[in-house]
Amino acid sequence: MFRVAIGQDSHRFTEPGDKKKLILGGVLIEGYPGLKGNSDADVVLHAITNAISGISCVNILGKRADDLCLNKGITDSTVYLKEAVATLGNKEIIHVSISIEALIPKLLPYIDSMRSSISGLLNIDINSVGITATSGEGLTEFGKGNGIFCTAIITVKEKDNKK
Repeated sequence: MFRVAIGQDSHRFTEPGDKKKLILGGVLIEGYPGLKGNSDADVVLHAITNAISGISCVNILGKRADDLCLNKGITDSTVYLKEAVATLGNKEIIHVSISIEALIPKLLPYIDSMRSSISGLLNIDINSVGITATSGEGLTEFGKGNGIFCTAIITVKEKDNKK
């Protein structure tokens, strides 16, 4: 049996002078402001984490991530994603499709690195990680350069236990 779920996340950029780094899909992007949030605010990994919660019905972002971040000092969103993957039980992710809206930075130079990072985190083939990006044409806060928005759709299937 196959299942599909969608997740999304968005964060505003930090204020000028803030030292927070921009991380998207587990990749550090130099020269741009970071995103506001208690964690590293990686909207790409947060969107994937939320999509996984749509399959497992176990919410990671919120109370569980707040405990990791605020009480244990874990701000790395890869940890939250791994927590979500652990809730899948007998299901495995076979594909993820990601759409990012951001005026800045231009994401084309980072897409291959993000695909590689995500495929490693999810233990799937890099060709099963699709990422598209749009500038938003100035129509939304993200298209005006005030932050980044991400939507992720995952496809999972029951694990083949005959191996």
